[in-house]
Amino acid sequence: MTEFGFTRAADDVVAIRIELADLVVQALQRAALPAFRDGESDSPDQAGAVVYVDTDAETASAAVSVGWRCDAGPLQAAVDALVSRSSPDARAVRYPGMVGLHMQSALIRILLTAGIIATLENDNMNPDYVLVFGQVSDLPPALRPTFSPAAS
Repeated sequence: MTEFGFTRAADDVVAIRIELADLVVQALQRAALPAFRDGESDSPDQAGAVVYVDTDAETASAAVSVGWRCDAGPLQAAVDALVSRSSPDARAVRYPGMVGLHMQSALIRILLTAGIIATLENDNMNPDYVLVFGQVSDLPPALRPTFSPAAS
């Protein structure tokens, strides 16, 4: 059991998820993006692609996901704007989320180019996250995509 009452996945399953997360970090770093696994950063405020591993036995979606974390400055500006009772639609408030949404499509394209199966998160709690399911090479040949992601 985990601290929230969910059953933890078996150690061998978690190990496979961690391997996939490490591949995601490497692929993003090869594209010159700052990327790291959640909890393995030198600073909790480090900006870049944060790769999460879900250790629950039952996941509603992918066991590995990626989110973009803005620099601490814009995040603090958003908090300050909300504390001063600015509108939730104020530019400072919306900036971190909008950057995350813009980075989402870039992260997906980079991961697909690296042969990693990634797609949009369809969740209101994390609308800018990317779901990662594995490597294209893990699929049987009949299920492998025959397309290359379009260049933007």
